[in-house]
Amino acid sequence: MKKRIILILLLFILAGFFYFIYALTNPCQKTSFPQRITIKKGETVNQISDKLKNKNIICDSFVFETYLWLSGKEGRIKAGEYFFEKPLNIKNLTFILLKGQRKKEKTIKIIEGWNIRDIANLLEKKGFCDKKDFLSYVSDKKEILKLKLKYPFLKDMKEGTSLEGYLFPDTYRVYEDADIEDIVEKMLNNFGKKVDDNLRNEIKKQNKTVFEIVTMASIIEKEVRNEEDMKIVSGIFWNRIKNGQALQSCATLAYILGKNKRQYSYEDIKVVSPYNTYLNKGLPVGPIANPGLTAIKAAIFPEKTDFNYFLSKENGETVFSKTLKEHELNKLKYINNK
Repeated sequence: MKKRIILILLLFILAGFFYFIYALTNPCQKTSFPQRITIKKGETVNQISDKLKNKNIICDSFVFETYLWLSGKEGRIKAGEYFFEKPLNIKNLTFILLKGQRKKEKTIKIIEGWNIRDIANLLEKKGFCDKKDFLSYVSDKKEILKLKLKYPFLKDMKEGTSLEGYLFPDTYRVYEDADIEDIVEKMLNNFGKKVDDNLRNEIKKQNKTVFEIVTMASIIEKEVRNEEDMKIVSGIFWNRIKNGQALQSCATLAYILGKNKRQYSYEDIKVVSPYNTYLNKGLPVGPIANPGLTAIKAAIFPEKTDFNYFLSKENGETVFSKTLKEHELNKLKYINNK
């Protein structure tokens, strides 16, 4: 009887030991990341442990506290703000808490429809880099070749084009000492998550490439504002390509000239550029902006309508028309009389 009790106790101890090792070396998977936590000066191990447990950064407070006690480091956790980009096991988490995470972060907000020049200006303003260095990096053939190996969705990019279109618009928290490569890869990682396998499989099913979709989405993003209008404009543009017509997108002229106009002149329309969709049929040589997910989905899932033309009123409202005559009348009403 005593032997059986001893055996059961040994099994419990052994199971507890293996559980302890497992909990110590495997990250908690109960929450999404990134996660942020502030540890104040004078907080006890129990208080810190509760904070970490409440945010599911750790799954087991007992293992965390026991590990600190066994290693004799209970009172050595450093106060400060901590930012965790991915799940960490208790061992690695403790190492960071003991060392202290002194890096400060800055927020950068990339707006849907911004181009690489806009992003470069923001990064220079925030003190990350010189805008010329950023523009050089995102256009560098050798750097792009490296990135193509890491990010399969870049493989369809046309030779000589930049990363325009793939720097996904979002709000990012970036360490203040982050370099251009860190920031660009953060945006590309985000693109890969948002334009996921399901969307990429749909693009492939349509015999299109991610590059073509991003190029179309960038034009749609700059042309109209809301989701429904984007889908309709997508249908109009894809029909023009199907019918061998020029897209005639004013957004591409704005990209070439670096300025938006209510109406472009004859000279503007004739400017020689591979991005000029008045002179060249089909899609331009590459994206003209970095589109958001709504515009990307509109490019993948266009809406079929009888509309063939559209224009934007000063308040941003889109006016659609079926015939050229109707379109010309709308231009007289909403643009030429201004």
